[in-house]
Amino acid sequence: MRIAINQLRRTTRLAIKAQGYNAEDTEVILDIILYAQLRGNNQNVIKLLGAGMPANPGAGRISVVRETKLSALLDGGWNQGMVVVSRATDLAREKAKAHGFGIVGSQRTNSPTGAIGYYARQLADAGLIGFVFSGSPELMAMHGSYEPFLGTNPLAVGIPTAGAPLVFDMATAAMAWYGIILAQAEGESIPEGVAYDREGRLTTDPAAALAGAIKAFGGYKGSALALIVEMLTRALVGATRKEDGTKLDWGNLVFAIDPALLAEDLASFQAQASDLIARVKRLALLPGVDEILTPGERGDRIQQANLTAGALELDAKVWQELQAVAASADDAN
Repeated sequence: MRIAINQLRRTTRLAIKAQGYNAEDTEVILDIILYAQLRGNNQNVIKLLGAGMPANPGAGRISVVRETKLSALLDGGWNQGMVVVSRATDLAREKAKAHGFGIVGSQRTNSPTGAIGYYARQLADAGLIGFVFSGSPELMAMHGSYEPFLGTNPLAVGIPTAGAPLVFDMATAAMAWYGIILAQAEGESIPEGVAYDREGRLTTDPAAALAGAIKAFGGYKGSALALIVEMLTRALVGATRKEDGTKLDWGNLVFAIDPALLAEDLASFQAQASDLIARVKRLALLPGVDEILTPGERGDRIQQANLTAGALELDAKVWQELQAVAASADDAN
């Protein structure tokens, strides 16, 4: 069904408030969820349905564990992941603007970080090259196994150009966790070959997949990439673990690079980046191919079309459930 963006924003804001977030954190989470929704990314309002992502009543202050002029490690205080990684992104940007490079890790967050291309794009919009890595609890199997061991472990890269930034955002899983959640919510099957049930059989049933494990994309290569993200977001930032070694939290890592460290200046880098994209666009096309799209371009077009129309398509069941969540919020807040 067709929903006005302003109406979706109001309802989503109330749905976030209903889960116990203060006004400041609500606005941070709202921007990131709507970024995903407007771009057709599955890290969207589905996060607020079902069990949702309620605020942790025992969450403390986000604090700096250790810091240098180039780096910082944040203790997330068991706050929501989007709030913590937004803080990490801001700090990485400040350090890169001041010193050319900034790297910030976070530990002790109690929930996922949303569409991490959002943070990479923020850095690219600031004229920086941004890298973002996020590790989740054990949801995905290593290649050759059906036991959940890795997170879905997304990574994102943002690169400033003379035009719109180039933003690459992908989960290392064959299908994002929330993509499976969304399929279940909409009563649909998931694609063949992307997940196992708990006995190691391939399944198209989202419920069976949620009880089993997701496959890595691209076989052993995707599995290896996921393991690298795991190293950066578990071992490097010190993700909290249980006695058996499994994770209690989401570890995250953000780093930002000033292109002027190597390029003549930002403008010359942006010009060369844009020239490279233009050359990609002029490449000879295979039969049946109308255009080569660069990372993030499809999402940019979907977002712009939705903004121009002032409305977007949303599954009727998802909209009804979102409204029900929003209705439980205290409008006075």
